[in-house]
Parts: sequence; structure tokens; C-alpha cells
Amino acid sequence: MAQQAYVTETDDGGSGPEQRGSWFRRLLLRLRHGWRDRGIWRRGIVLAALALLLALVMLLHSHIPNTVGNLGSLTETFLPWLGLLVPVLLVLGLVRRSATALIMLVLPSVVWLNVFGGLLTDRTVGGGDLVVATHNVNADNPDPSGTARNVAASGADVLALEELKASAVPVYEKALAATYKYHSVVGTVGLWSKYPMTAVRSVDIELGWKRAMRATVAAPDGRVAVYVAHLPSVRVKVASGFTARQRDKSADALGEAIADESLQRVVLLGDLNGTMNDRSLTAVTSQMRSTQGAAGSGFGFSWPASFPMARIDQIMVKGVEPESSWTLPRTGSDHLPVAARVKVDMSA
Repeated sequence: MAQQAYVTETDDGGSGPEQRGSWFRRLLLRLRHGWRDRGIWRRGIVLAALALLLALVMLLHSHIPNTVGNLGSLTETFLPWLGLLVPVLLVLGLVRRSATALIMLVLPSVVWLNVFGGLLTDRTVGGGDLVVATHNVNADNPDPSGTARNVAASGADVLALEELKASAVPVYEKALAATYKYHSVVGTVGLWSKYPMTAVRSVDIELGWKRAMRATVAAPDGRVAVYVAHLPSVRVKVASGFTARQRDKSADALGEAIADESLQRVVLLGDLNGTMNDRSLTAVTSQMRSTQGAAGSGFGFSWPASFPMARIDQIMVKGVEPESSWTLPRTGSDHLPVAARVKVDMSA
């Protein structure tokens, strides 16, 4: 009688052991019967094809041409989010009771984990002797003074700001004066430092106005060439697709400037309006490392601040070692500030 009570559903629809046992037993019987059903292999062919296509897009994204609407760069900008299609296809495969679709889903799952699985772990090393930060403060920021105080509180030794409106520059200078003894503003970008800065100059990224600069920072453990850049914005339009031609041209010019740098230790801070996966930034990414990819925790998405979907604000290094990387709390901007701790003295 006890065994019979265990597999009988309760009349009141409760969730006691009898109902749970009955549900589990019915599921096992359905699965045993389903695998004998030849239709389970014939159903869901379209879902299986979509799973294969998803795997190929993630694996071969660099071969997607940019000739039509910069489709390749657009795909690469949001590439990590393609992983969300895996659970969607999984649910549809279960609904269709398609063994073919479920088995094929192994492919995109493995590809996504191979490409992005490492970003799910904490890669922070600890240590480091220089903290750097960058923030696109937004020209229409309603609270520039509060934004300046918030990023200064991060403990950054060197701070880069982008999209500085001329009328707001004095506000940032006043708010940051107590923390940073040295600073320079070139066009719409600026650099604040606790350590002396020399050889400050603008960097031509072929825009016709100044949105990039370079300075030598005399950090305690060695001189560092610090670049600040704000590459042109990109747009996604129905008619023309992903419009990024000017951004791509400026990225090439920035890459050339960094390649010609005489100092071995180089740090790039700024809003590059592109991710590390975007092939159009290869002139820069091919010679520098992302601190987030090397020593961050998670993806470190920085834009938009209300719901970050992409890491377009970058801290990249060459000749120094990333130790940790993180995003800072939201300010009055539509971007999140990002920071990193690096080791300048490589002999230690």
C-alpha cells in the first residue's frame, strides 16, 4: 500500500512526495518511449541547422565580410551575446522533442565556451604598482563635478577623460585638482596624473580636430608613454548597416602612432568605440593587450551604462603587465568608467 501511495497523485494538486514521484516516473517512461520513436530523430531538422549555423558564425566570424554594411564588425561587436541563442534553441528542441537538434546544440556550446569561457573566471593576479583609469564623461553630463569626484575616488594614479566639453573643462580641473598635481587637456580629451608628465602632444587620428593625445608619465617604477584616444562613434542604420568607416580610419592612424612610439612601456586609455573582437581595430589590438582580457573578472562591459552590452572603453598595454581590471560605479555619463592595475617594473 505504501508503494501505491507514493506513485498516486494527490487530489488537491499539492507538491508532496506522491506527486513528485509520479511526475518523475512519467518523465522517465516518456523518455524511454521517446527514444524508440524514430520521429525524434526526424523532427527539428531546422533547429539543428540553426544550431550548426550559430556555431559556424561564432567560429568563423572573422570571415564574415565587411563589404555590406560592415556586417562582420557588427557581429564581432556583440559576439558574446550570441551565446544566449543556445538556451533558446535548447528550449525549442525540448518542445519539439528532437534528439537531432539537442545533439547539434553541443557544437555552439563548445565553440562559445572555447572563445569566451575563459572570461567567466577571475583572472586577477593582484599586486601592480600603477593604477590607471579612463572614462568617457559624456559632453551632456549633468553632474561633471560629481563624476570627477567619483572617478578620482577609484584611487587611480593616472586618469584619462574623453568627450570633454570646453565649458566643462574648468569644472573637471577644479574637482580633480586636490588629487592630481599634473594634468593636460588636448581638444576633447584630457589626462590627469599624480606623477610628472612631459612630452605632451596631440596625436593625429585623421579627424581634423583633436581627440587623441600622448604624454610621458614619470611613474615611480619607470617612464610610461600614455595615450588617450576617443575614436569616432559608430552607428547602426537600417539603410547603411554598421557605419564605422571614420572610426576604422582613425584606428589605423592610432595604431601607426603607437607602433612608432620610442618608449617600451605603453598604456592606451580611451573610448575606442569598438571591442577587442572587432577586426577593424586590428592596427591597435594586434600590438597591445587588453587588461580586461588578461587580468579582469567577467566581460567588463562598459556601454551603455544603463545596461552594459559591449566593452568599448579600453585599457590596453604594451611592455607592462596587467594585474587586475574592473569597471567603476556608474556616474552621470552613458559609459561606465574602467580601471586597471598594472606592473611597470617588470624586473621585480
